[in-house]
Amino acid sequence: MRNFRVMLLGTLLTIFVLPSCVSTSEFNRVKGKLDECEDSQLLLKQKLQDMEAKANEAGSKADQLEAEMKKMKAEQSSLKDERDNLAREVKRLQATNADLEKQISAVKSGSSDEISRLLTNLESARADLDAREKKLAEKNQRLQHLEDLLARKDRAVKDLKQKMLNALTGYKKLGINVTEKNGQVYVSMAEKLLFQSGKYAVGQQGRQALKKIAQVLAANPDINVLVEGHTDDVPLRGTGAIKDNWDLSVMRATAVTKILLQDANINPKRITAAGRSKYVPVDPRNTPEARQKNRRTEIILTPDLTELYKLLSN
Repeated sequence: MRNFRVMLLGTLLTIFVLPSCVSTSEFNRVKGKLDECEDSQLLLKQKLQDMEAKANEAGSKADQLEAEMKKMKAEQSSLKDERDNLAREVKRLQATNADLEKQISAVKSGSSDEISRLLTNLESARADLDAREKKLAEKNQRLQHLEDLLARKDRAVKDLKQKMLNALTGYKKLGINVTEKNGQVYVSMAEKLLFQSGKYAVGQQGRQALKKIAQVLAANPDINVLVEGHTDDVPLRGTGAIKDNWDLSVMRATAVTKILLQDANINPKRITAAGRSKYVPVDPRNTPEARQKNRRTEIILTPDLTELYKLLSN
């Protein structure tokens, strides 16, 4: 840009100094437009840097969510093991209690000191048994609560997937695929449905599909939304707003997000836009078919897990 500016200013200066060619006002007008172009270019570069930062943050949130899901499943397994251990201990104490009662019956005709000792042991065993039974009941209650929450989350994911399938009936042949993975619903949209090659403006057909998705999101306010732009591995070289695949993926994700937010019932705080460039392919082969699959936009839907996180933290 700097070289272009120098060349243009040199040319304008040459023209200006030639007799009867260009007036001073015309030279100043052209120079002013050149300065405006430079300012616009700097502003656009700053916006792209902000988008890349948000994309990195969105990727971190997705990784954190997957780690939390693994943690919840491990907690569930640990609770089950502890409950089973407590149940076995309760049975052992019950057997000990029964044995002590038999011993008391056997020595009732014996000394009072022996009977007193056995009664003390029996009371201690009963107190220990009561404490363990109470702890077991608390563990069972917590485990049941965790299992209920996980089951409710699974039902919410399946229900959301079905709602998306119903809303997008007829769009599968146009490049939309709805799947469930890791407790989330993925709505994958092919490039051909939304964009022209190397562009980030959404076409009319893509806008119609996004409006149907927005209607489902508006009716389910507890769903968090991550919009990810993906490209293939063919290098993109540009001189305008889109200079590489990172820029293209970010701008496409942002364009889709803005269309979803045209529905006034969707809170913008629920949505994150992220660009993933070429680095998360669905098909790693170097073929035209694989690259076509990789050029996509994914809308990843996650149920609210706040209650689950609170249970685990406590």
